[in-house]
Amino acid sequence: MTPLRTWLLVGAVAVAAAGAGLLVARHQQPEHTAQAQDGAALRALQLADMDGKTRSLAEWKNEVVVVNFWATWCAPCREEMPEFSRISQEYAAKGVQFVGIGIDTPINVRKFIEESPVAYPLLIGAGDAMEAAAAVGNTLMALPFTAVLDRRGQVVQTKLGKMQRAELETAIQHALATPH
Repeated sequence: MTPLRTWLLVGAVAVAAAGAGLLVARHQQPEHTAQAQDGAALRALQLADMDGKTRSLAEWKNEVVVVNFWATWCAPCREEMPEFSRISQEYAAKGVQFVGIGIDTPINVRKFIEESPVAYPLLIGAGDAMEAAAAVGNTLMALPFTAVLDRRGQVVQTKLGKMQRAELETAIQHALATPH
């Protein structure tokens, strides 16, 4: 077998494995958190923003926070971000803050936002960020993964995979309705 065919075969197997992993994830990973759970692992994260400044999700205390874990190499992540950006602008006045956590390099994230700007802060994460995602339900550590926290910092909904506008808005409304 030629080297080109070998690499094509390896690539095809990798794509098939990733697709199978996503299908398994959809069947094993709960899409919605039935009962609020503590989001302290997320609020405790200390991550660099695009300017290298250390930021924490605790900055947005007393706000509903939508945390989206994504990467530039993740097609479903890239697809949902423009809609997330629009929704973030629509809900900003109601006390809803979106935060993207890029599991990627700062250079790749910067290139992405030059092509596709978003209206919310993007932080750069790595292993510690994925461990925090696992602590609130992303046990497969796959992307995209979104968690919606109410004003008390409780995770009221999580979703592994691309999140549709209607389900995100339902989660936001639920979080907004939760008393402080």
